[in-house]
Amino acid sequence: MAQSATPSRESKRTITTRALVRTARAYAADRGLSGFTIEELCADAGVSRRTFFNYFASKEDAVLGMPLVRNDEDAVARFLTRPPVDGPGLSASLLDDLAVLAEARWRDLDMDPDSVAHLVAAAEREPRLVGRMVQLELEGEALDAGLVAQREDLPAGDVRAQVAAQLIGAIARGATQEFLTSADSEPFSDILARRIRAARDLLTLPSPSTGPRP
Repeated sequence: MAQSATPSRESKRTITTRALVRTARAYAADRGLSGFTIEELCADAGVSRRTFFNYFASKEDAVLGMPLVRNDEDAVARFLTRPPVDGPGLSASLLDDLAVLAEARWRDLDMDPDSVAHLVAAAEREPRLVGRMVQLELEGEALDAGLVAQREDLPAGDVRAQVAAQLIGAIARGATQEFLTSADSEPFSDILARRIRAARDLLTLPSPSTGPRP
């Protein structure tokens, strides 16, 4: 019985999180962030104010779908399992594995079509949501740089860890923008993979000659 309790609690947390996110997005799209109270949001979602603050730090984070408790432990553990490497250097699959981590986190977001439409409308109406999104992205890149350094056994402050996190972060942001604004129904995973391939093509370009021009 003890083993089945955790999935049940996790399922309840997921259901409550999605109810709060979808309600917050609908309110923000229709009224703006200042047009509704947390009490109204909680009443509509069927939870208490105390429960809300166990899940989210603010209305902004609820609209963005960024809960206080991360749900990516399994994906992070898989990323930290470094594949065998021949000789010194970074693992060849580092960027691909970091992209897989980004995709796993994406799947945890509420991307129901109606919910996405409300999120886009809310962001257009409330510029501060975009600012908060940028802040969260920068925090996420710093976290991922730490994960890269841990996995690859790099010293603190190694620029390669920072660049890896920034590169995949930028690619994931571009994929997100394309997913949210494109009329096509291409899955996010396909968009992300296509952009990763494009980045690889660019990163493998030969270095320009540094000698004098004829």
